[in-house]
Amino acid sequence: MIYIGSDHAGFALKKEIKQHLESKDKVIDLGVFAVEPPADYPDIAFEVAEKVNQTKGAKGILVCGTGIGMCMAANKMLGIRAANCESVGTVEMSRKHNDSNILCLGGRVLETKMAFEMVDMFLNTAFENEERHVRRVEKMNKGTK
Repeated sequence: MIYIGSDHAGFALKKEIKQHLESKDKVIDLGVFAVEPPADYPDIAFEVAEKVNQTKGAKGILVCGTGIGMCMAANKMLGIRAANCESVGTVEMSRKHNDSNILCLGGRVLETKMAFEMVDMFLNTAFENEERHVRRVEKMNKGTK
């Protein structure tokens, strides 16, 4: 299960990513559904993050102008490990070492072809599950005091 969402700045890229994924997995689009009116990215980020937390094995994809705002908002929720990535390599490491469960992308900074490659890497790369990585992810899941 893949939950996907964007604000107005990421709408066009989100739409293309959704079409790219529909033949591969079940994709649930949580909005926005039009460029106008402008949307507040935290609202969408929180909704996608909540669904990812509630659905075992689910992943999320969030798209805004740069991916930064979506990432910051999604990471406010315990259990979410959102990664704002700008290359296939950073996506790969976010999955292997950090078990990222939400990929954040920038609709204003990425070409569609690169975004597709990054999404495919995110969905096809497993967490390495080595003791040191598990220990670190568990610490992130606990949050701060």
